[in-house]
Amino acid sequence: MTRLVRWTALAAAAALLATGCGGLLGGGAGEERSSAPPSASAPPGVPGSLASQVLTWKRCGATADGPAPGRAWQCATLRAPLDWSKPDGGTIGLSMIRSKARGGERIGSLFLNFGGPGDSGVSTLPSYEDVLSRLHQRYDLVSWDPRGVAASSGIRCRDDEALDAAGAVDSTPDTPAEEATFLKDAADFGRGCAKAADTLMSHVSTTDTARDMDLMRHVLGDRETRYLGFSYGTELGGVYAHLFPGRVGRLVLDAVVDPTADLVGHAENQARGFQRALDSYLESTGEDPVEGTERIADLLARLDAEPLPASSGRELTQTLALTGIALPLYSEDGWPVLTEALEAAEKGDGAELLRLADMYNERDESGRYGTMGHSQRVISCLDDRRRPTVEEARALLPEFEAISPVFGAFMAWDTAGWCHEWPVRGQRDTPEVSAPGAAPVLVVGNTGDPATPYEGARRMADGLGKGVGVLLTWEGEGHGAYGSGSDCVDSAVDAYLLEGRVPEDGRVCS
Repeated sequence: MTRLVRWTALAAAAALLATGCGGLLGGGAGEERSSAPPSASAPPGVPGSLASQVLTWKRCGATADGPAPGRAWQCATLRAPLDWSKPDGGTIGLSMIRSKARGGERIGSLFLNFGGPGDSGVSTLPSYEDVLSRLHQRYDLVSWDPRGVAASSGIRCRDDEALDAAGAVDSTPDTPAEEATFLKDAADFGRGCAKAADTLMSHVSTTDTARDMDLMRHVLGDRETRYLGFSYGTELGGVYAHLFPGRVGRLVLDAVVDPTADLVGHAENQARGFQRALDSYLESTGEDPVEGTERIADLLARLDAEPLPASSGRELTQTLALTGIALPLYSEDGWPVLTEALEAAEKGDGAELLRLADMYNERDESGRYGTMGHSQRVISCLDDRRRPTVEEARALLPEFEAISPVFGAFMAWDTAGWCHEWPVRGQRDTPEVSAPGAAPVLVVGNTGDPATPYEGARRMADGLGKGVGVLLTWEGEGHGAYGSGSDCVDSAVDAYLLEGRVPEDGRVCS
């Protein structure tokens, strides 16, 4: 099965409008070496060999996703403890990418995480070069593939043929036989992850990655951390602030994950958020949201009984259609595409919705899948302790379907299937983000965000603590606010990161 919603910044815009170029190590001259100066405070308990390591920066090479980025981009590998509770033990290599500040008065490094969990920072960062142009004048832009992701020992839990076959599994089972198939598929995925990841599977948590980021800060020579995190990256930023409040420099969290929600709470939040976005989309077309929702729910019910034919002999199932509907809701730019895809499906052609589902699932025309969905599940199931049963999922159905007749049932069943019989125990119910004594953290919430509903931003600001969390609201549509067309948001974020000017808590950009 596939979880419907990734917490990934600007996913629809990235998938529908542009293809980012990525880079791995190798492929160029201009080698540089860098290490932490004596003034940079070392993370506690880090062995000297890791704290004093020298990074070798080379021009980035091509990836399977695209050609190498421009000459301004450099890549390196950082060594970090495999097990942070035993930092003197084995290590893991973390692939990093950077582009040096372009102007004068360099501030330092700006770390970026684009969400997921499981998004490759090495591949994604160069595609955000235009969005980050003002910040790039005074910051070295830095990102990385978190442990278990892409070039940092990326985990692949099943092969492409098996992923195609899983598209036929009913993710809203109606019979005992469908339930058994649904749960078997979920358990098989977990076993595949355990086989592929081995010992790494217990060491890819958000806490592990937050500690990695502090080691990066030290090795790059920064006294404090400046950070811009999108979507799941806001959870990572909150966890970092809790672990290292004294190291917090200027942190911005955009498209905010609710830190008070457990696995079931996130599913409920996203059912509500996507239904809100669907209502806004339907209103934009002149259709009554109640009637439009009923029409789409009827289409999904027909697909549940009989999938539609699509290209290359494949079929559009209910699950794939729901995924295809969700993707364009990440951004208003995707709404016209959704209209065309729905109209085609209602006429018996499932090709367009299948194409959108393939974009979301990182499936290319040759049938090759990306690894983000694998990494996402491995990371989130290690983070999340709660494991709802099938009975608990069934009990959620009436409430979730009332919230969203389109997305509710899928979200309810997902609570039971996502980490079913997972080989590794989860670490906590909700992340701890309190950061007493930390510098102000700017929290940016979008009232029309489908994947991380706005309520989570207020809860994150409150959770960080009085005098730490500062809330900036954008009354807009789509997943994420910075770089989405609001001069008000962009100028506030830039002023904070570049000049340290903290906006008034509660400011609203309309």
